[in-house]
Amino acid sequence: MSKLFLTEIDKLKSKTLALCALVEERLHLSVKSVLDVDSDLANTVIKGDEDVDQKEVEIEEECLKILALYQPVAADLRLVVAILKLNNDLERIGDLSASIAYRARDLFDLPRVNSNFNIPQLADKVKEVLRFSINSFVNLNPDLAREVMSSDDEIDRLNRTNLSEIQRSIKQDPEKIESYISLMIASRALERVGDHCTNIAEDVIYMVQGDIIRHRMA
Repeated sequence: MSKLFLTEIDKLKSKTLALCALVEERLHLSVKSVLDVDSDLANTVIKGDEDVDQKEVEIEEECLKILALYQPVAADLRLVVAILKLNNDLERIGDLSASIAYRARDLFDLPRVNSNFNIPQLADKVKEVLRFSINSFVNLNPDLAREVMSSDDEIDRLNRTNLSEIQRSIKQDPEKIESYISLMIASRALERVGDHCTNIAEDVIYMVQGDIIRHRMA
């Protein structure tokens, strides 16, 4: 491929890494806003979602331009296609982070509950798999990507435990149902972030090895 093509690829990679860093930060802040019931921090995350959306559009346009102008093949084609797909997952993680922040803002105006349940543990695990999925992309590491995929069951289990315990608390303390529902939605959003991390891991495996493993176990 031409030098110009390689320059375009480098630019695409740089933009993707910038989005990765931004999304990772958004998730961290959204979780903190819920656990601390910090409405100001929540508003910061919500307003910042536009930045994630803008970067997602720029990356998609860059991918489509490269596909149209250079018609890459083999590994180069897989790289562009994988970035196009994981770009969408990163944007969705940004949306879910904003959703979590909205729950923090709701909680600020609602009666306090005595427990965050295991949302801190779930959040730590989800942040870990997001970091691992990003690192698997940066380092072209399919083994790390598979580690991300293997964590999905644990994330699902933590979320199910949360939902069960929150439902039990609603029955015991129905006057605070709105607060509990906000925590339930936050937990579910974290579980969905984990799903998108699995998608990213699958895209990395496709990019590096050419294996399409979506919708089946690695």
